[in-house]
Amino acid sequence: MVKAADRAKNPARSSVWLENRAARGGGGPAGLDRERIVGAAIRMLDEEGLAKLSMRKLATELNVTAMSLYWYVDTKDDIIEYALDTCYGEVDLAAVDAADGWRDRIRALALDYRQMLVRHPWMSPCAGQYLNIGPNALAVGVKIQETIRDTGLPLDRQPGAMTAVFQFVYGYGTIESQFQRRAAEAGMSQDDFYDESVKAFRDDPSFAEALAPMTDILEERASHGSVTEIWDRDFDYALDVLIAGIETMVARVGT
Repeated sequence: MVKAADRAKNPARSSVWLENRAARGGGGPAGLDRERIVGAAIRMLDEEGLAKLSMRKLATELNVTAMSLYWYVDTKDDIIEYALDTCYGEVDLAAVDAADGWRDRIRALALDYRQMLVRHPWMSPCAGQYLNIGPNALAVGVKIQETIRDTGLPLDRQPGAMTAVFQFVYGYGTIESQFQRRAAEAGMSQDDFYDESVKAFRDDPSFAEALAPMTDILEERASHGSVTEIWDRDFDYALDVLIAGIETMVARVGT
């Protein structure tokens, strides 16, 4: 069994995917396996977030003892790493391959990545905490690299292009998912939560001067449609801007 203290000694190599586990003797509880544990963990994480996940609560959800889980995982971090990689498996790489050209492949990857972050708002806070080197995450990473390579950018410029596109997607999906979470916690739809939030500071005289330069954009957003439509519209246009930027940089290389 891998203990948290053991991982703390070498955090740079701390990952469930880097540890060789000795097979446990005997057998685990009937009907229980790692896939079932991870599936239950993802449901709990989606509903309650990272802070509420515990081995005890997960065991209760699965109707087993907490010790039963240790047939399949050593720590809660193991479960989170497995859960992260399972969620990366939701990105439809076959659809990416079927897309026409690198531009459409970027759009397909970016949209799936954004939707994954919105479905699982607990994923964003995990960034940087785990190496994220499971098979599904690596497959997505390789597909991103292949797509950016096909833009025609020089090798030393490709990492920057990947960062521009997918850090944008990460940030956008994170904000979108957290907004949805806040609205749900308030027992409101996204539209009602947005309207009430904007109204709160627009009606406050102390904000009048600061908001004066933003009046046009606030009015435009209020008249455009639902919050979901605004999320989609702004994301699509921002992605077009980034793709146009890549095209411009490729053209500069050509000249």
